[in-house]
Amino acid sequence: MMSIVERELELKLVLSPERSIPVPARLTYRTNDPYAVHIAFHIGSESPVHWTFARELLVEGVFRPCGHGDVRIWPTKVAGSSVICVALTSPDGDALLEVNSAAVAAWVERTLRVVPPGSEGDRLGIDEALAELLAPLPADDLWLGDPWSSDDAPSQDGEV
Repeated sequence: MMSIVERELELKLVLSPERSIPVPARLTYRTNDPYAVHIAFHIGSESPVHWTFARELLVEGVFRPCGHGDVRIWPTKVAGSSVICVALTSPDGDALLEVNSAAVAAWVERTLRVVPPGSEGDRLGIDEALAELLAPLPADDLWLGDPWSSDDAPSQDGEV
């Protein structure tokens, strides 16, 4: 059975060192996609902006700087408050976001209780899917059977 861990929160989109604007967002974790976290940013358009990246990246980013490329995460203090900074890069532009560290850490902890680290692969059902794909079907007997039944085996001298 699939479980979902969600959290609505408000991030700050950093426009400059002196100015930021609030951005409502939803963090989502689904046990049927155990390696990923999903963030939907509600920016006032018809549909939210979605980002998906490794849960491990967010877990590590709560404690130390991590990531490279499109997603980078690090903890810091802003005006005396602990925050997590998330830097996102896409062909459409770059964004620097700040979010309350305690809120993210609590949500990450909930995801880790649902699917502990190292057990993600068990949720994928790869063994079951492979067994289903490789299970013989009744028609396979026609193809997998011995084409030379003992009665019709060719003779040693090549005669039929």
